[in-house]
Order: sequence, then C-alpha cells, then structure tokens
Amino acid sequence: MNEETDAGDLELRLARAYLLGVAEPPAAALAELIAACGPVTAANRVREGDVSGAVAEETAARRDRVVTAGDLAAAAENGARLIIPEDDEWPAWPLLSLSVAAGRGVAGMTAPLALWASGGGRLNHVVERAVTMVGARAATGYGDHIAADWAYSLAAEGVTVFSGAAYGIDAAAHRGALAAEGATVAVLGCALDAGYPAGHDALLNRIADRGLVLSEYPPGTPPARHRFLVRNRLLSALSAATAVVEADVRSGARNTANTAAMLGKVVLAVPGPITSRTSAGCHEMIRAQRATLVTSADEVLEAVGALGVDLAREKPRPERPTDGLTGQAMKVHEALQARKGKSVEQVAVESGVPASKVRALLPALEMEGFSERCESGWRRARSA
Repeated sequence: MNEETDAGDLELRLARAYLLGVAEPPAAALAELIAACGPVTAANRVREGDVSGAVAEETAARRDRVVTAGDLAAAAENGARLIIPEDDEWPAWPLLSLSVAAGRGVAGMTAPLALWASGGGRLNHVVERAVTMVGARAATGYGDHIAADWAYSLAAEGVTVFSGAAYGIDAAAHRGALAAEGATVAVLGCALDAGYPAGHDALLNRIADRGLVLSEYPPGTPPARHRFLVRNRLLSALSAATAVVEADVRSGARNTANTAAMLGKVVLAVPGPITSRTSAGCHEMIRAQRATLVTSADEVLEAVGALGVDLAREKPRPERPTDGLTGQAMKVHEALQARKGKSVEQVAVESGVPASKVRALLPALEMEGFSERCESGWRRARSA
C-alpha cells in the first residue's frame, strides 16, 4: 500500500513538474485543463498533442520536454523541492484570491500550478501572518533604513516578511527580518538555480535557512523582465498586505501594489520627502487613495495582525505646561503678556471673562505658576 501511495505521489509530482515547465506562467488555459481532468491526464494529453486552441498555443514550444524522477532527485540534492496543490503545505487560502480575480476576468491572475521551494519552512505556516515589503532598487538611505528597521520589528512579532530578493528595499527588508531571527520569504522571477540577483547568493542561502525561497519557474529558467512582473502576483497573493517603502511613479513595486489592490489585499505606502523621486509613487498612491499611509512598523502590524489585538500603539504627544488649563482659566492666561502687565479690567475685556471671575482666576493661576503680579498689573509668569 505504501509503495502504491509513493508511486501515485511520484506520478502526480512528475506531472505537475512537467506542466509547470511546459507553459510560461501564468497559463490560464492549461490551468483550466488541469482543473477539468486532473494533472496526470492533462500532462499525458499535452505530451501527445491531444489538446487544441489556447492550451495548444501555450504548450506547443515546450511539450517535448521530459521530466524524470532523476530530475526531482537532482533538485533535492541542491536543496530544492516541488510543492504541489495536493500537498498539505500548499497555501490554498491565500492563493484563492488569484482564482477569484481570474474568475472576474482579470488577466494574468491564474494561480501557480506548483512552486519550487528551497528552505526548511513550511509554506502554509509562513503565510499565516505575512506582509510583503517592496520598493525601489535604487533605494535611498532613508528607504533602506525604514525597510530594515520595520522588517526587524515585524519579524520580531512573528510576522513573515515577503519580498523579491532584489537590490535596494527588497534586500534591506530580508536582512532586517533575518537580523531579528524571524522568517522571511523570497519569491523569484527566475529559477532557484539561476544565480540571480548576482551577488545575493549568500543572502538567498540565509533566507532559505530562516524561511523559504520560492519560484514557479523550473530549474534552468533565466531571469526576464516579464517574469518578474508575473512573479509580482505571487508576492501580492501570499501575504495579507503589501507595503511599498519607496517607489517611482512607474516601477515594479507599484505593479505589485496595484496587483495587491486587484486581489482585495491591503496596500500600504510609506511617505518620504516630497522632493524625492523614489517616493513619488508612494505619494501618488496615497493622494489617489489607493494606499493607506503608514509611519511605523506598528501600523503595518495593525494591518496584517489579529483584529483587536495587534493595534498600533498611540504615539506619545508632546506636552505643554498649560495642557491642564481649560475654559475661562485658559482664556485669562492667553490674554496675559510675557513682559507687559495688564489690569484686571484689560484682561476681562480681552478674554471675555467677567472681571469678578478674572480677579479670582489670576491668583489661582499665580499659585500654579502661570501668572505673576508686576508694577503694571498682571503678566505671564516667566517660569511658565
């Protein structure tokens, strides 16, 4: 029985691996075929050319590719595994947003057929409480600081930080989460073994140690601009919210945020200097009410955390000595000057408080250190 189960699982996994590589994601027609007849039958039909229309168009260039058990074993030797929808760790609930969007006719929102993964984290666990942090590759020092600092705080609270492992904001977010010894996930627009971005091998290894590196592209797939745009839908779907730290008016980060909005996810944006081009995209989203302004990690946590539990702490407000004064006492105090004294009658006229009340309030304010007598009448106490 166990051998039959293992054989069935291998057949299913090989079919998914073949289908994942036979068409360039997102393959909407192929996904419909799989939903109709199952992955094993769909794989056999594609191999044999027993498909037509859109499915044939999506698979014609690659249907002769071969995927064997040896390929899966070789991937495993390199630390990679294939996660398929039939696995317990498949994140069905977050990815449902893609299926819903596709059902509404939104192009390019097909859910992945499977995902290649590197790392010890379980995908269904890391998506439970997650936020995507994205931004400019040519980030400023301000953006790098915000991304790293907030990612550290979020990871320390048990939130998984998703990003794309690119230079700039992405890398800062991953490093911040790693510094807090929290979970972080990188979603790539190329194969796990593509060695991209160049120079981030060590970072990707650290991410795999603490979380996961994901891709829907089979081994050997090189990076390409369109693949990063396709990848962005996964960054948007797998987390509860997308926070844009820095972004130009036209950027990949803006694309991720727009996709998140289409999927019904929370979109957050960090304000920056109004003269900074790398914050122009954030400001435009906030102004157009396509993103919620956030100014702290606590406010991001509030967006992705438990209702009524992870509320942002109220920020301390600067206190003034006169905060305790109210009503007529405040009016009398505001009528006083710091240098020149005024008579009771003058204070009454300027404050609108009856003179009899002013005569009672001025000594009381003096006792509290807010007023003092002088040769010309009453003035504000110098200590206040």
